[in-house]
Amino acid sequence: MRIRAAIKAALFHFLGSVLVATMAAVLVFLVWYPHPYGLLSGGLKLFLILVTVDVVCGPLLTLVLFNPKKPRREIITDMSLVILIQLAALIYGMSTVYQARPLYLVHEVDRFRVISLPDYNGEDVKEVLEELSPELRPRWTGGPKVVGIRTPQNGEQRKEVMLDALTGGRDYSQRPEFYIPYDTDYQPRVLARAKPLMAFTDRYPEAAEEAVDLCKRNNVPMEQASFLPVLHKQEWIAVIDAHARIIGFLPGDGFAVP
Repeated sequence: MRIRAAIKAALFHFLGSVLVATMAAVLVFLVWYPHPYGLLSGGLKLFLILVTVDVVCGPLLTLVLFNPKKPRREIITDMSLVILIQLAALIYGMSTVYQARPLYLVHEVDRFRVISLPDYNGEDVKEVLEELSPELRPRWTGGPKVVGIRTPQNGEQRKEVMLDALTGGRDYSQRPEFYIPYDTDYQPRVLARAKPLMAFTDRYPEAAEEAVDLCKRNNVPMEQASFLPVLHKQEWIAVIDAHARIIGFLPGDGFAVP
């Protein structure tokens, strides 16, 4: 009887845990890590590890501790402690995922670079981010913002950044003070280094069907679409239209395309 009752309680606990995990997944993958950033930034793997542990451990503890012969007060105490431990683990996990979320997609000469908080190399950039114009500041309720990079104000500033980057420090994309809007004035700089999307599909024929579907969904002729590589934890490209508007992403190494 104890085993049957414990299994039933653990099953209800498991279903409740799955429901909470599903709600957390909606926040993570629709807001913080919209596709394909869950893959680009490793958010999918990190979230699955944390949530799987949380969803499995809670019901397992219920299976071990639940006993209908215990006094009601003891049962409530046991289950409350299990749920508190589970919630604490979930909050910690969500905090970790939040801290690692992508903040920006930065255009950098001939590529886009995904920037998350750890990419600032431990530098405290909070004040710099707060000084940015409202349209450039990251929001916890939104995904990564697409931004450009302004040119250095003088040769001394250019030299400082170059030397820092060469010695393992921060490059322009890791310095929020260089961020500028990705607008119509900036977009010619993007198109100047973009490559034809058809060159990418020639190099990766297996991506041709997905590329055609992407262009059709956005009403962009295939011959007018181009791309730039995207740098982070996986190899993807950003597909852009004739106005440098990003219409989607495709997996593949854009640097391998001549």
